[in-house]
Amino acid sequence: MHRHERKGYAAVFATVLIWATPSLFQFYLNPFYEPFAQNFYRYSIAFLAILPLALHRFRRRGPAFDWNLFALCLPPVLPNVIHQITQVLSLYYMGPGVYSVFIRSSVILTALLALIFFPEERWIIRQWQFQIGTLLGLVGAVGVFWFQPRWSAGRVSLKGLAIASVASFCWALYGVLVKRPAAHLGTIRSFGVISFLTSAILLPLTIAFGKIDAPLKAGAHVNLVLVISAVFCITLAHVLYYIAIREIGVALSQTLQLLSPLGAVALSAWIFHERLSVPQLWCGAVLLFGTFLATRVKPAATASAEQI
Repeated sequence: MHRHERKGYAAVFATVLIWATPSLFQFYLNPFYEPFAQNFYRYSIAFLAILPLALHRFRRRGPAFDWNLFALCLPPVLPNVIHQITQVLSLYYMGPGVYSVFIRSSVILTALLALIFFPEERWIIRQWQFQIGTLLGLVGAVGVFWFQPRWSAGRVSLKGLAIASVASFCWALYGVLVKRPAAHLGTIRSFGVISFLTSAILLPLTIAFGKIDAPLKAGAHVNLVLVISAVFCITLAHVLYYIAIREIGVALSQTLQLLSPLGAVALSAWIFHERLSVPQLWCGAVLLFGTFLATRVKPAATASAEQI
């Protein structure tokens, strides 16, 4: 295995571990922060966390900081904003474990979008291991959702499914569109600009539709949870995810995220008492095996534009 492949796999598996937790954080924060305020403050904190490193990168090497960078980073920002809002809204209709499984439907959408946008990744999608692995992963993900026992919040409504479907599509679109700025600017600089733009768009939305004073009404421990979720689930995870996209490609990076729901469901069962039925456990095993098959695809080594 080449050095770039090892780096890419290490980064993507780190994001798998971290991204097992966002839905749990968001579900916990929902009674205190409505969707607009929750995402505005989380992304603002994430931007402040990455800002010193991003400024250091801009001063040391790479393209100069100008308005063209905003134009380069704007395309992935718009679906990211919609995704962030709709994923929090989804958690009013389903548990965090179920949502984490359902959002993996973005894998097939990402593969199809990558097929359209990036011809260099078409050979990966044509590999039988990738096709069968993705299919098994999706079957397992759907099965975990389909065989869920009745949860404390009741059955998932069609409105909840529609909102979650929008979140899934926008996440897939974000994963594809972010490849260009990440390749041009590097992981840290691109996320610095994208997190700033995301916060800038969420600010007027929060003022108009949300509760901008939410931190004043939430307790200190709630605000601490919000800060932790922002730094780890947004800043650190996004930088690692950008590295994975750069080193092993969009489609494979997203497919490996099929592992995240397993951790999310287990943690949700422990913390929020979501329960897995026996069919769900079998479907989880199918999901895991499908993900293993997808990792058998060996991407060609690519030269890194920047070492993080």
